[in-house]
Amino acid sequence: MLNVMRERSSPVPQQERPLPYDVVALVLQGGGALGAYQAGVYEGLHEAGIRPNWLAGISIGALNAAIIAGSPEAERVQRLREFWETICAFSIEWPAGEGLANALPFAFDINSVRNRLAATRALVQGQPGFFKPRFPSPLWSPFTGDAATSFYDTAPLQQTLERLVDFDRLNSGEVRVSVGAANVRTGNLTYFDTAERRLGPKHFMASGALPPGFPAVEIEGEHYWDGGVVSNTPLSRVLSGEPSDTLTFQVDLWSARGRVPQDLMEVSSRQKDIQYSSRTRAVTDQVMRMQKMRQALQRTMEELPASAKAKPEIRAIADMARHRSYNIVHLIYQSKIYEGHSRDYEFGLSAMRTHWQSGLEDIRRTLADPHRLDPPAPELGIVTHDVHRRD
Repeated sequence: MLNVMRERSSPVPQQERPLPYDVVALVLQGGGALGAYQAGVYEGLHEAGIRPNWLAGISIGALNAAIIAGSPEAERVQRLREFWETICAFSIEWPAGEGLANALPFAFDINSVRNRLAATRALVQGQPGFFKPRFPSPLWSPFTGDAATSFYDTAPLQQTLERLVDFDRLNSGEVRVSVGAANVRTGNLTYFDTAERRLGPKHFMASGALPPGFPAVEIEGEHYWDGGVVSNTPLSRVLSGEPSDTLTFQVDLWSARGRVPQDLMEVSSRQKDIQYSSRTRAVTDQVMRMQKMRQALQRTMEELPASAKAKPEIRAIADMARHRSYNIVHLIYQSKIYEGHSRDYEFGLSAMRTHWQSGLEDIRRTLADPHRLDPPAPELGIVTHDVHRRD
Protein backbone atom coordinates (compact mmCIF):
# COMPACT_ATOMS: atom_id res chain seq x y z
CA MET A 1 0.00 0.00 0.00
CA LEU A 2 1.47 3.31 -1.09
CA ASN A 3 1.20 6.18 1.36
CA VAL A 4 1.83 9.70 0.18
CA MET A 5 2.70 11.87 3.17
CA ARG A 6 1.98 15.60 3.07
CA GLU A 7 4.91 17.85 3.76
CA ARG A 8 4.62 19.20 7.27
CA SER A 9 4.28 22.94 7.44
CA SER A 10 5.99 25.23 9.92
CA PRO A 11 4.27 27.82 12.13
CA VAL A 12 3.89 31.22 10.51
CA PRO A 13 5.41 34.21 12.37
CA GLN A 14 2.86 36.34 14.19
CA GLN A 15 1.41 39.33 12.39
CA GLU A 16 3.58 42.35 13.09
CA ARG A 17 1.12 44.92 11.74
CA PRO A 18 -2.59 45.39 12.41
CA LEU A 19 -4.84 44.02 9.69
CA PRO A 20 -6.46 46.84 7.64
CA TYR A 21 -10.02 45.61 8.19
CA ASP A 22 -12.91 46.57 10.45
CA VAL A 23 -14.10 42.96 10.62
CA VAL A 24 -12.04 39.77 10.72
CA ALA A 25 -14.56 36.95 10.39
CA LEU A 26 -14.25 33.20 10.77
CA VAL A 27 -17.01 31.40 8.84
CA LEU A 28 -17.49 27.74 9.78
CA GLN A 29 -19.54 25.25 7.76
CA GLY A 30 -21.37 22.19 9.08
CA GLY A 31 -19.92 18.71 8.62
CA GLY A 32 -19.99 16.64 11.79
CA ALA A 33 -16.75 14.81 12.57
CA LEU A 34 -14.96 16.76 9.82
CA GLY A 35 -15.25 19.87 12.03
CA ALA A 36 -11.91 19.02 13.65
CA TYR A 37 -10.42 20.48 10.44
CA GLN A 38 -11.84 23.86 11.50
CA ALA A 39 -10.23 23.51 14.90
CA GLY A 40 -6.87 23.01 13.20
CA VAL A 41 -7.43 26.10 11.08
CA TYR A 42 -8.22 28.12 14.18
CA GLU A 43 -5.03 26.90 15.89
CA GLY A 44 -3.05 28.19 12.91
CA LEU A 45 -4.78 31.56 13.02
CA HIS A 46 -4.20 31.77 16.76
CA GLU A 47 -0.48 31.02 16.53
CA ALA A 48 -0.20 33.68 13.79
CA GLY A 49 -1.74 36.27 16.11
CA ILE A 50 -4.95 36.62 14.09
CA ARG A 51 -7.99 37.12 16.34
CA PRO A 52 -11.37 37.03 14.55
CA ASN A 53 -13.93 39.47 15.95
CA TRP A 54 -16.89 37.78 14.26
CA LEU A 55 -17.59 34.04 14.33
CA ALA A 56 -20.39 32.66 12.14
CA GLY A 57 -21.22 28.97 12.16
CA ILE A 58 -23.64 26.26 11.15
CA SER A 59 -23.98 22.89 12.92
CA ILE A 60 -20.53 21.65 14.04
CA GLY A 61 -19.21 25.05 12.97
CA ALA A 62 -21.56 26.64 15.50
CA LEU A 63 -20.22 24.35 18.25
CA ASN A 64 -16.63 25.26 17.39
CA ALA A 65 -17.64 28.94 17.45
CA ALA A 66 -19.14 28.51 20.93
CA ILE A 67 -15.92 26.99 22.29
CA ILE A 68 -13.76 29.75 20.78
CA ALA A 69 -15.92 32.70 21.82
CA GLY A 70 -16.71 31.24 25.23
CA SER A 71 -13.08 30.68 26.29
CA PRO A 72 -10.35 33.02 27.51
CA GLU A 73 -8.12 33.96 24.59
CA ALA A 74 -5.12 32.04 25.92
CA GLU A 75 -7.21 28.87 26.43
CA ARG A 76 -9.15 28.71 23.16
CA VAL A 77 -7.02 26.09 21.40
CA GLN A 78 -6.81 24.02 24.59
CA ARG A 79 -10.60 24.14 25.04
CA LEU A 80 -11.14 23.16 21.40
CA ARG A 81 -8.86 20.18 21.85
CA GLU A 82 -10.65 19.15 25.04
CA PHE A 83 -14.00 19.38 23.26
CA TRP A 84 -12.87 17.22 20.35
CA GLU A 85 -11.10 14.66 22.51
CA THR A 86 -14.27 14.43 24.61
CA ILE A 87 -16.68 13.77 21.74
CA CYS A 88 -14.23 11.43 19.96
CA ALA A 89 -13.27 9.44 23.05
CA PHE A 90 -14.38 6.12 21.55
CA SER A 91 -11.30 5.51 19.44
CA ILE A 92 -10.51 2.28 17.65
CA GLU A 93 -6.78 1.73 17.52
CA TRP A 94 -4.81 -1.10 15.94
CA PRO A 95 -1.90 -2.05 18.22
CA ALA A 96 0.05 -3.55 15.34
CA GLY A 97 -0.44 -0.49 13.14
CA GLU A 98 0.62 -0.99 9.54
CA GLY A 99 2.19 -4.31 10.45
CA LEU A 100 -1.27 -5.80 10.93
CA ALA A 101 -2.30 -4.77 7.43
CA ASN A 102 0.86 -6.27 5.91
CA ALA A 103 0.36 -9.56 7.75
CA LEU A 104 -3.13 -10.19 6.38
CA PRO A 105 -3.56 -12.31 3.21
CA PHE A 106 -5.62 -9.59 1.49
CA ALA A 107 -5.00 -5.92 0.93
CA PHE A 108 -6.98 -3.29 2.78
CA ASP A 109 -6.52 0.22 4.03
CA ILE A 110 -6.01 0.27 7.79
CA ASN A 111 -7.28 3.86 7.96
CA SER A 112 -10.45 2.97 6.07
CA VAL A 113 -11.23 0.05 8.39
CA ARG A 114 -10.48 2.10 11.50
CA ASN A 115 -12.75 4.93 10.34
CA ARG A 116 -15.62 2.62 9.36
CA LEU A 117 -15.49 0.94 12.75
CA ALA A 118 -15.56 4.35 14.44
CA ALA A 119 -18.60 5.31 12.35
CA THR A 120 -20.38 2.05 13.24
CA ARG A 121 -19.64 2.56 16.90
CA ALA A 122 -21.05 6.10 16.75
CA LEU A 123 -24.27 4.82 15.17
CA VAL A 124 -24.71 2.01 17.68
CA GLN A 125 -23.37 3.50 20.93
CA GLY A 126 -23.39 7.25 20.31
CA GLN A 127 -20.51 9.50 21.35
CA PRO A 128 -19.62 10.51 24.93
CA GLY A 129 -20.33 14.13 25.68
CA PHE A 130 -22.34 14.44 22.46
CA PHE A 131 -25.26 12.07 21.87
CA LYS A 132 -26.61 8.71 23.00
CA PRO A 133 -29.06 6.32 21.28
CA ARG A 134 -32.69 6.24 22.33
CA PHE A 135 -34.29 3.11 23.67
CA PRO A 136 -36.64 2.03 22.36
CA SER A 137 -35.87 3.17 18.83
CA PRO A 138 -38.23 5.86 17.50
CA LEU A 139 -39.29 3.31 14.88
CA TRP A 140 -41.02 1.37 17.67
CA SER A 141 -41.56 4.09 20.25
CA PRO A 142 -45.02 4.29 21.86
CA PHE A 143 -44.30 7.93 22.75
CA THR A 144 -44.50 11.22 20.89
CA GLY A 145 -42.14 14.19 20.83
CA ASP A 146 -38.36 13.78 20.77
CA ALA A 147 -38.54 10.05 21.53
CA ALA A 148 -40.56 9.47 18.36
CA THR A 149 -38.81 11.93 16.04
CA SER A 150 -35.09 11.32 16.59
CA PHE A 151 -32.70 8.41 16.99
CA TYR A 152 -30.41 10.09 19.53
CA ASP A 153 -30.64 12.12 22.71
CA THR A 154 -28.36 15.20 22.72
CA ALA A 155 -28.55 15.91 26.47
CA PRO A 156 -24.82 14.99 26.79
CA LEU A 157 -23.97 17.81 24.36
CA GLN A 158 -25.74 20.37 26.53
CA GLN A 159 -23.70 19.20 29.52
CA THR A 160 -20.47 19.45 27.51
CA LEU A 161 -21.26 22.99 26.36
CA GLU A 162 -22.16 24.09 29.87
CA ARG A 163 -18.85 22.69 31.12
CA LEU A 164 -16.54 24.11 28.43
CA VAL A 165 -18.23 27.37 27.40
CA ASP A 166 -18.38 30.53 29.48
CA PHE A 167 -21.63 32.00 28.15
CA ASP A 168 -21.13 35.28 29.99
CA ARG A 169 -17.89 35.73 28.08
CA LEU A 170 -19.51 34.58 24.83
CA ASN A 171 -22.21 37.24 25.20
CA SER A 172 -19.88 40.00 26.41
CA GLY A 173 -19.48 41.57 22.96
CA GLU A 174 -15.76 40.82 22.81
CA VAL A 175 -16.49 38.66 19.77
CA ARG A 176 -19.70 38.68 17.72
CA VAL A 177 -21.22 35.23 17.24
CA SER A 178 -23.88 34.27 14.67
CA VAL A 179 -25.24 30.72 14.32
CA GLY A 180 -27.84 29.54 11.84
CA ALA A 181 -30.77 27.16 12.42
CA ALA A 182 -33.77 26.13 10.33
CA ASN A 183 -37.21 26.98 11.69
CA VAL A 184 -39.14 23.70 11.39
CA ARG A 185 -42.52 25.43 11.10
CA THR A 186 -41.65 28.09 8.49
CA GLY A 187 -38.74 26.39 6.74
CA ASN A 188 -36.72 29.61 6.95
CA LEU A 189 -33.12 30.01 8.06
CA THR A 190 -32.86 31.94 11.32
CA TYR A 191 -29.68 33.42 12.74
CA PHE A 192 -29.15 33.65 16.48
CA ASP A 193 -26.75 36.55 16.91
CA THR A 194 -25.10 38.01 19.99
CA ALA A 195 -25.55 41.44 18.40
CA GLU A 196 -29.30 40.95 18.84
CA ARG A 197 -29.84 38.61 21.80
CA ARG A 198 -28.17 36.58 24.51
CA LEU A 199 -27.21 33.09 23.36
CA GLY A 200 -27.20 29.95 25.47
CA PRO A 201 -26.53 26.23 24.91
CA LYS A 202 -29.90 25.69 23.20
CA HIS A 203 -29.09 28.09 20.34
CA PHE A 204 -25.95 26.15 19.45
CA MET A 205 -27.66 22.81 19.85
CA ALA A 206 -30.44 24.01 17.54
CA SER A 207 -27.88 24.89 14.88
CA GLY A 208 -26.61 21.29 15.00
CA ALA A 209 -29.91 19.42 15.39
CA LEU A 210 -29.69 17.43 12.15
CA PRO A 211 -32.82 15.28 11.62
CA PRO A 212 -33.69 12.49 11.99
CA GLY A 213 -30.64 11.80 14.11
CA PHE A 214 -31.13 14.65 16.55
CA PRO A 215 -34.36 16.16 17.89
CA ALA A 216 -35.57 19.66 17.06
CA VAL A 217 -34.70 22.22 19.75
CA GLU A 218 -37.46 24.44 21.09
CA ILE A 219 -36.59 28.12 21.63
CA GLU A 220 -39.23 30.66 22.59
CA GLY A 221 -42.06 28.48 21.28
CA GLU A 222 -40.45 27.68 17.93
CA HIS A 223 -38.66 24.48 16.95
CA TYR A 224 -35.36 24.44 15.09
CA TRP A 225 -33.30 21.96 13.11
CA ASP A 226 -29.73 22.08 11.83
CA GLY A 227 -29.16 25.19 9.71
CA GLY A 228 -27.55 23.02 7.03
CA VAL A 229 -31.03 21.82 6.07
CA VAL A 230 -31.47 25.23 4.42
CA SER A 231 -27.94 26.58 3.91
CA ASN A 232 -24.75 25.04 5.24
CA THR A 233 -22.47 28.09 5.00
CA PRO A 234 -23.11 31.40 6.82
CA LEU A 235 -20.93 33.52 4.50
CA SER A 236 -23.90 35.60 3.36
CA ARG A 237 -24.63 36.55 6.99
CA VAL A 238 -21.21 38.17 7.30
CA LEU A 239 -21.11 39.86 3.91
CA SER A 240 -24.72 41.11 3.97
CA GLY A 241 -24.35 42.90 7.30
CA GLU A 242 -23.51 46.55 7.74
CA PRO A 243 -20.90 47.24 5.02
CA SER A 244 -17.41 47.19 6.50
CA ASP A 245 -13.91 46.42 5.30
CA THR A 246 -13.91 42.68 5.93
CA LEU A 247 -11.37 39.86 5.95
CA THR A 248 -13.16 36.51 6.01
CA PHE A 249 -11.63 33.10 6.63
CA GLN A 250 -14.21 30.71 5.22
CA VAL A 251 -13.61 27.10 6.30
CA ASP A 252 -15.65 24.54 4.38
CA LEU A 253 -15.90 20.82 5.05
CA TRP A 254 -17.50 19.74 1.77
CA SER A 255 -16.10 20.32 -1.70
CA ALA A 256 -18.47 21.34 -4.49
CA ARG A 257 -16.08 19.89 -7.06
CA GLY A 258 -15.55 16.17 -7.46
CA ARG A 259 -15.48 13.27 -9.87
CA VAL A 260 -18.42 11.33 -11.24
CA PRO A 261 -19.29 8.41 -8.87
CA GLN A 262 -18.44 4.86 -9.91
CA ASP A 263 -20.63 2.94 -7.44
CA LEU A 264 -23.50 3.51 -4.99
CA MET A 265 -21.21 4.28 -2.07
CA GLU A 266 -19.56 7.01 -4.10
CA VAL A 267 -23.01 8.28 -5.13
CA SER A 268 -23.92 8.73 -1.45
CA SER A 269 -20.63 10.49 -0.73
CA ARG A 270 -20.86 12.79 -3.75
CA GLN A 271 -24.48 13.67 -2.94
CA LYS A 272 -23.39 14.93 0.49
CA ASP A 273 -20.62 16.99 -1.10
CA ILE A 274 -23.03 18.75 -3.44
CA GLN A 275 -25.84 19.13 -0.90
CA TYR A 276 -23.73 20.63 1.87
CA SER A 277 -21.04 22.49 -0.08
CA SER A 278 -21.05 26.28 -0.07
CA ARG A 279 -22.21 28.54 -2.88
CA THR A 280 -19.35 30.95 -2.47
CA ARG A 281 -19.35 32.11 -6.08
CA ALA A 282 -23.03 33.13 -5.91
CA VAL A 283 -22.40 35.15 -2.74
CA THR A 284 -19.26 36.83 -4.07
CA ASP A 285 -21.02 37.65 -7.36
CA GLN A 286 -23.73 39.43 -5.37
CA VAL A 287 -21.12 41.38 -3.39
CA MET A 288 -19.40 42.33 -6.65
CA ARG A 289 -22.67 43.72 -7.99
CA MET A 290 -23.07 45.76 -4.81
CA GLN A 291 -19.53 47.09 -5.22
CA LYS A 292 -20.30 48.25 -8.75
CA MET A 293 -23.48 49.91 -7.51
CA ARG A 294 -21.50 51.77 -4.84
CA GLN A 295 -19.01 52.95 -7.45
CA ALA A 296 -21.85 54.22 -9.64
CA LEU A 297 -23.35 56.07 -6.66
CA GLN A 298 -19.98 57.62 -5.85
CA ARG A 299 -19.66 58.97 -9.40
CA THR A 300 -23.21 60.33 -9.20
CA MET A 301 -22.56 61.98 -5.84
CA GLU A 302 -19.53 63.80 -7.21
CA GLU A 303 -21.76 65.61 -9.71
CA LEU A 304 -24.18 66.92 -7.10
CA PRO A 305 -23.95 70.55 -5.96
CA ALA A 306 -22.65 71.24 -2.45
CA SER A 307 -26.11 72.29 -1.25
CA ALA A 308 -27.54 68.90 -2.18
CA LYS A 309 -24.67 66.98 -0.54
CA ALA A 310 -25.48 68.66 2.79
CA LYS A 311 -28.95 67.10 2.98
CA PRO A 312 -29.27 64.25 5.53
CA GLU A 313 -30.71 61.88 2.93
CA ILE A 314 -27.78 62.46 0.57
CA ARG A 315 -25.27 62.06 3.41
CA ALA A 316 -26.88 58.71 4.23
CA ILE A 317 -26.55 57.62 0.59
CA ALA A 318 -22.93 58.80 0.56
CA ASP A 319 -22.18 56.60 3.56
CA MET A 320 -23.78 53.62 1.83
CA ALA A 321 -21.69 54.31 -1.27
CA ARG A 322 -18.39 54.50 0.62
CA HIS A 323 -15.80 52.07 -0.72
CA ARG A 324 -15.52 48.76 1.12
CA SER A 325 -12.88 46.05 0.79
CA TYR A 326 -13.67 42.34 0.99
CA ASN A 327 -10.99 39.65 1.15
CA ILE A 328 -12.21 36.05 1.39
CA VAL A 329 -9.65 33.38 2.24
CA HIS A 330 -11.35 30.11 1.35
CA LEU A 331 -10.17 26.80 2.80
CA ILE A 332 -11.88 23.52 1.87
CA TYR A 333 -11.28 20.19 3.56
CA GLN A 334 -9.94 17.70 1.01
CA SER A 335 -11.24 14.19 1.66
CA LYS A 336 -8.70 11.43 2.05
CA ILE A 337 -8.83 8.62 -0.49
CA TYR A 338 -9.85 6.13 2.21
CA GLU A 339 -12.80 8.23 3.48
CA GLY A 340 -16.29 7.33 2.32
CA HIS A 341 -19.87 8.46 2.78
CA SER A 342 -19.65 8.03 6.57
CA ARG A 343 -16.78 10.49 7.04
CA ASP A 344 -19.01 13.06 8.76
CA TYR A 345 -19.78 10.65 11.60
CA GLU A 346 -16.45 8.83 11.89
CA PHE A 347 -15.83 10.14 15.42
CA GLY A 348 -12.57 8.34 16.16
CA LEU A 349 -9.54 9.94 17.78
CA SER A 350 -7.31 8.94 14.88
CA ALA A 351 -9.59 10.50 12.24
CA MET A 352 -10.07 13.60 14.39
CA ARG A 353 -6.33 14.17 14.75
CA THR A 354 -5.84 13.72 11.01
CA HIS A 355 -8.55 16.29 10.24
CA TRP A 356 -7.11 18.72 12.79
CA GLN A 357 -3.60 18.42 11.35
CA SER A 358 -4.92 18.96 7.81
CA GLY A 359 -6.57 22.22 8.88
CA LEU A 360 -3.43 23.40 10.67
CA GLU A 361 -1.21 22.67 7.66
CA ASP A 362 -3.63 24.29 5.19
CA ILE A 363 -3.87 27.58 7.08
CA ARG A 364 -0.11 27.68 7.66
CA ARG A 365 0.43 27.24 3.93
CA THR A 366 -2.11 29.98 3.25
CA LEU A 367 -0.55 32.47 5.64
CA ALA A 368 2.97 31.74 4.40
CA ASP A 369 2.18 34.26 1.65
CA PRO A 370 1.55 37.51 3.59
CA HIS A 371 0.01 39.18 0.52
CA ARG A 372 -3.05 36.94 0.81
CA LEU A 373 -4.25 39.24 3.59
CA ASP A 374 -3.85 42.45 1.56
CA PRO A 375 -6.99 44.41 0.63
CA PRO A 376 -8.08 44.04 -3.01
CA ALA A 377 -7.42 46.68 -5.64
CA PRO A 378 -9.88 49.63 -5.25
CA GLU A 379 -11.39 49.04 -8.69
CA LEU A 380 -12.30 45.46 -7.68
CA GLY A 381 -13.27 45.78 -4.04
CA ILE A 382 -13.33 42.03 -3.50
CA VAL A 383 -10.83 39.19 -3.86
CA THR A 384 -11.03 35.47 -3.07
CA HIS A 385 -8.04 33.24 -2.29
CA ASP A 386 -8.18 29.44 -2.35
CA VAL A 387 -5.08 27.44 -1.46
CA HIS A 388 -6.54 24.33 -3.11
CA ARG A 389 -6.88 25.96 -6.54
CA ARG A 390 -4.96 28.64 -8.36
CA ASP A 391 -6.00 32.12 -7.22
